[in-house]
This record gives sequence, C-alpha cells and structure tokens, in this order.
Amino acid sequence: MQGPRPVVLSGPSGAGKSTLLKKLFKDYENIFGFSVSHTTRQPRPGEVNGKDYHFVTREEMQKEIDAGEFIEHAEFSGNMYGTSKGAVQAVQAQNQICVLDIDIQGVKNIKKTDLNPIYISVQPPSIDILEKRLRDRKTETEESLLKRLTAARVDLELSKEPGLFDLVIINDDLEKAYSELKEVLLE
Repeated sequence: MQGPRPVVLSGPSGAGKSTLLKKLFKDYENIFGFSVSHTTRQPRPGEVNGKDYHFVTREEMQKEIDAGEFIEHAEFSGNMYGTSKGAVQAVQAQNQICVLDIDIQGVKNIKKTDLNPIYISVQPPSIDILEKRLRDRKTETEESLLKRLTAARVDLELSKEPGLFDLVIINDDLEKAYSELKEVLLE
C-alpha cells in the first residue's frame, strides 16, 4: 500500500464520526478521501451504492474475503461489513489521505496488517448521551438500538486498551472535537 499514511476513525455508532468526517471532507476535499466500505445490509433511505457503501450480497463478499481482497471485515447485527484493498487503493491513487471508518474489531484486524494508519477513537461523553443521539436519529428499531448500545459499551471498554489508539476524542462539543481531529491530521 503506497501513498500517504491512512487514518482509521473508530467509535460507536452515534459518537459523531460521520459528522466530523463530513466537516473534514468539506473543508479539505482534495486532501482526504473516504474508503467506501462493503456491506451486505440493505441501503437506508438516501444511501447511494458506491458512495455510502458498496452494497453486495453475502456470497459476493465472502468470495472476495476468501480471495484475500479485504484488509478487515466483521459481522454486526447479521450483516457483514469490510474494507477492501481496492477501496483504499482507489483513494491513494487520487494521491489523497485515505480515511477509514471502522469498528473496534476492524481496528484490531488492521493492527495485524502493514497498513500503518493513524488510529483515532471518537467517543461520546457518556452512554446516556449516545442513547439520546441514536434515538433522535429515528433510524433504528428498539431491538437494533439496544444492539448498538450493547456494542457501544463493549467498544468503549475495548478502546481503553493501551496503545490501541493514537488519539481519543471525546465528542461532547463538535467544534472542539473537530479542532482536535484537524490538529492531529494536519500534522
């Protein structure tokens, strides 16, 4: 994997990763590029294939994983998610810094590769605030919301492992969180 050092952004659903990334890409659109992950889940309203995710069948994705085409992959709520080597190379080919939005399982998998990214964890100030953010989205069933909260608790516990992340951002104030993110990335 040639090109500038990638950035791995991790944190539970609702921590604010997407909001921070939207600001970053708007302000520095020619510098950063987003690695589009693959998933076997159905698109949500407004999501675009190839932009938000590469929406694929379980069979297609498993075939590519078996062929060694993925840097990392995981299963969540019965759906597969993963980052293909091709997705990262597509960003690097544009001479941009590749940003990957990955769960904690993926972070641990990437640690075993030669990708050598900067690891950043975005975290909510508390589980209660995270739950409020997820409820306010109104995109989840009660069951999937509870699964996300359980996953978030595990995620936050695992993220305490020493040396796992280069930077932990507590997203209680969007502007403050964004300036912390920019500070580490613009180095």
